[in-house]
Amino acid sequence: MTTATVPMILRGEEVTSSSTSPITNPYRRDVVGECYQASAEQADAALKAATTAFDVTRKMPRYQRAAILNSLADLIERDREPLAQLIAKEAGKPLFDARGEVARSILNCRGAGEEAKRIAGHEVPLDMDGDVARYQGTVTTTARESVTGVDRRLAIAKLFPLGPVLAIAPFNFPLNLTLHKVAPAIAAGNPVILKPSPQAPLTALRLGRLLLEAGMPPEAISVLPCENSVAEQMVRDARIRMVSFTGSAKVGWYLKSIAPKIRMTLELGGNGGVLIDETSDIEFAARRSARGANVYAGQYCIGVQRLIVHESRYEEFVDRLLAEVASLRVGDPLEEDTDLGPVIDDASAERIASWVEEAAGQGAQVLTGGKREGAVVTPSVITNTSRDMKVEHEEIFGPVCTVKPYRDWDQGVAMLNDSKYGLQAGIFTRDIGRALSAMPDVESGGLMVNDVPIFRVDNMPFGGVKDSGFGLEGTRYAIESMMQLKFVMLNG
Repeated sequence: MTTATVPMILRGEEVTSSSTSPITNPYRRDVVGECYQASAEQADAALKAATTAFDVTRKMPRYQRAAILNSLADLIERDREPLAQLIAKEAGKPLFDARGEVARSILNCRGAGEEAKRIAGHEVPLDMDGDVARYQGTVTTTARESVTGVDRRLAIAKLFPLGPVLAIAPFNFPLNLTLHKVAPAIAAGNPVILKPSPQAPLTALRLGRLLLEAGMPPEAISVLPCENSVAEQMVRDARIRMVSFTGSAKVGWYLKSIAPKIRMTLELGGNGGVLIDETSDIEFAARRSARGANVYAGQYCIGVQRLIVHESRYEEFVDRLLAEVASLRVGDPLEEDTDLGPVIDDASAERIASWVEEAAGQGAQVLTGGKREGAVVTPSVITNTSRDMKVEHEEIFGPVCTVKPYRDWDQGVAMLNDSKYGLQAGIFTRDIGRALSAMPDVESGGLMVNDVPIFRVDNMPFGGVKDSGFGLEGTRYAIESMMQLKFVMLNG
């Protein structure tokens, strides 16, 4: 079967290059398309265009930015099934989850459109202290002129567009996580250069064409699949005013090290912990944990990886979890009843299976799963693990979870926090006192009470602590991060 080679988008124009890359369905192993790879010269041209375009985008009124985003939402709505099919083909995401991603993308665009209308600064009161006011008040200069005191001054902190944004997107949500970068940048009034994931760039290229159809100024959008060296060239370039990156902790911290002066949002990894106490609804906790550990084959930075269960309910929970995992259908992501399909490629599957095998060799007990066929890894539940095993202390990014017992609440919280990551966590309890105490005690950017850490609605603040990164996504929070707060004082 002949596949199309999809042009990249440079300054709003479809262009080619001398290098192409095939995109392969990780389950069926057929080539679903090809894309051109941007050269260093093309990346430089995109940077020049974005710099020039900023003079246009920063002057765009709010209603115009909102109109582009709402038009984009309408176009995604129009193309929702073809987009879901494309995500399923190139990323191996089951259709149910791919359709959910498209639905979230529509909400994401509309939310950014609404925020574009109301994002603003605030007044800064200067007359809060009378003693200080006297020192800032009327004085006599050599010219015998009166200088007005603080009671006659108006001060505002106003948000202004920041400048060209480099968005580096991951493969696991090639539409919606891309929009978590692109939509806020547009709402803020910034041009965007999008570097999509090499495993799933076709969805991002489709999004680029939809952006142009929605009315985005052509010079303000480039979508450039490229080699890492070309991406690094753009990260280092002072014309980029902000980098928004989602990916592994290793790559994210490396990018920060090579461009320490450039503003960055780093949404990195996690090994999501869940604490389940003796008062919990064990059936519900097991059902949500099975989903949380295996949605999109565990390729989810807030996926469930470490389950910590009170010793009095431990055996009951493990039995129910195994039953829930056994009910999951593993197969072709393009079939309607598939719960989880492959991971993104054979290398990832091999790594995941090797970590499970290594844990077993170190004394862990693999209760189910751990088998690999091509890019498919069967859902795995592991007990008797220790904190030095990779399946516990690293981000496995696959359909694997560990289960450990704990004695008392304080020990359980300590075990939950015993991780170099801190993106989102979950606790299950019917004790309101424990839920309230967990709010300050659990070391994570987000805490889900009576749910697992995969819960995310796109307008909520989203970001981690420790090795999980810094900065926030979530519509309003991302927009604010892509703007410059400027203090202005008016002397009356």
